[in-house]
Amino acid sequence: MKELVESIAKALVDHPENVRVTEVENGRSLTLKLEVHEDDMGKVIGKQGRIAKAIRSVVNAAGANQNKRVQLEIG
Repeated sequence: MKELVESIAKALVDHPENVRVTEVENGRSLTLKLEVHEDDMGKVIGKQGRIAKAIRSVVNAAGANQNKRVQLEIG
């Protein structure tokens, strides 16, 4: 799951070397925190949060496949 978010984010940003994803697993719940360069924050969030919402949808679908509830935090 971590690799999925990392690969999506690296494809979107200008500074892929600054993309960091950390994960915290609590039973059936998984929290992913995505950190990017401050100049790339707008590219990851998108207009009105559309790109962030799309990334969350993909991650939730992958989590449902593994019977896990996934939460993505972008910061």
